[in-house]
Amino acid sequence: MTFYKVITLFIISTIIIGSNITNVVKAETLNNKYPFDDIANSYAKKEIVNLAKLNLINGRGNRKFEPLQPVTRAEFITMIDRMLQLEPVNNEIASFIDVRKSKWYYGWVQAGFNLGIIDGTSPGVFQPNELISRQEAAALIARAVKIVEVDKAGTPTFTDSDEIASWATSYVMMIQKNKLMTGNGNKFRPNADITRQETAVVLNRIVESAFGVKVMDGQQDTTIQMGWQYDSTTAEFIDHVNHSNINTLTPRWFFLKDKGRISDQVDPELISYAKKYNKKIWAMFGNLFDADLTHTVLTNSVMRNSVVQQITTYVQKYNLDGINVDFENVKPVDKIYFTAFIIELAEALHEVNAVLSVDVSPDLGTDWTEAFDYVKLGKAADYIVLMGYDEHWNGSPKAGSVSSLPWLERALNKLLIAVPADKIIAALPLYTRDWYDSSLAVLSEELTLEQQSARILTSNIKLSWNDTLGQYLATYTKQGTQHRIWLEESRSFTLKDQMINSKNIAGNAYWYTGAETSDIWVALRNSDKFSSY
Repeated sequence: MTFYKVITLFIISTIIIGSNITNVVKAETLNNKYPFDDIANSYAKKEIVNLAKLNLINGRGNRKFEPLQPVTRAEFITMIDRMLQLEPVNNEIASFIDVRKSKWYYGWVQAGFNLGIIDGTSPGVFQPNELISRQEAAALIARAVKIVEVDKAGTPTFTDSDEIASWATSYVMMIQKNKLMTGNGNKFRPNADITRQETAVVLNRIVESAFGVKVMDGQQDTTIQMGWQYDSTTAEFIDHVNHSNINTLTPRWFFLKDKGRISDQVDPELISYAKKYNKKIWAMFGNLFDADLTHTVLTNSVMRNSVVQQITTYVQKYNLDGINVDFENVKPVDKIYFTAFIIELAEALHEVNAVLSVDVSPDLGTDWTEAFDYVKLGKAADYIVLMGYDEHWNGSPKAGSVSSLPWLERALNKLLIAVPADKIIAALPLYTRDWYDSSLAVLSEELTLEQQSARILTSNIKLSWNDTLGQYLATYTKQGTQHRIWLEESRSFTLKDQMINSKNIAGNAYWYTGAETSDIWVALRNSDKFSSY
């Protein structure tokens, strides 16, 4: 081979290699410009890029977004949940027979369902892998962004409005009015599948709206989340708190004794923990349901004053943030004395910059609550804690829910007549009851929510949802006896919390910390976040 041929071949090779390098660089530049390789020609590429940066959407593997592909029901609610900054909730009680806990979308479906953003296609059926239509998507979006339906009159102005299902008409109207889904060529195509790029456009419009800005900001008011300690060591209680939403600790440290003495069961370890992790301590002061002792102390002004001084001294000694008074089974004749005691204790605690909260039962017009002057207690104390449970109690002549939604709301509404909303804390039960009939009476066994879940797994349970009560009813038969449990779980708790949040009260309390399943806290965080939007 001559010298000139060698030179020629070298030049040609250099050109080819250089061209290949250029192509690689161009490809890398393209890849760096977009998070997915198949969106360059999509009309929604800007929106897709923006949502990907916000981690609100994912591709389908191998850097593919597949913009023209339709979206499944599970995929759509997942994207909605992410946009709302919600967490997946692994409900202990599965709401749908076709959404299994082992599936990637289980928690996302449950999160949306708990909040009423999405529903099943029929009772107990979700069809997660079915494609979602544009009118179904409109309904989900309207619920997710809380578009208020002011007027049902009229119809959307699309040329194919007659194809929109009657149940979807108002949703499509709201979506059109707010310019979130505008249609194409004046057609809405309600029964067409919504594509991934169409979904990206709609979600990005929401993100860039005033509503979306607040959601992305992620700020919400911090409410009181109070948790009682019961049946646990300090180490166990701390562990429970670490896995919860609790920010106000209520250990049961002080109890009324004879001659007005007070027992002191303070654990410095919990105080150190609370100070380190910025938790408040409102130590509980109880009367152990002793009506006679309570009467003796409250009616004796010297003893009563001694109790006030002892509690105030303990608050100063241990540098506590507050006291939670839990006097139950107080005689009706002691109403004026209990009120006087609370007024005196509030004045003393306020002088040392401590908070006073008082536990009360719902005003049901019985002797059990006759000792509570709700108006005067509400004026004296910083907070009134409504014990929103024992609608049906141990020994109740009738089986039923521990705390049904309408019962709790009635109790809260009645308290709101006497006490300002910003002074009320609603206490929720982390327990339920397993009811069964004996030959003599209706009997029940108290269950923590963990025990409830275990029982459901080990028994041949039948579940039915009661819309009125806002709860599942679980039934099963054991040794020929029928058992019934009105369940407390993530879905029922979300409904209660949404109702509570609508009243703008000071916060929630929980009896008792450690009796719950972990999904409860995630569901409540989602509820509080969604309520804050």
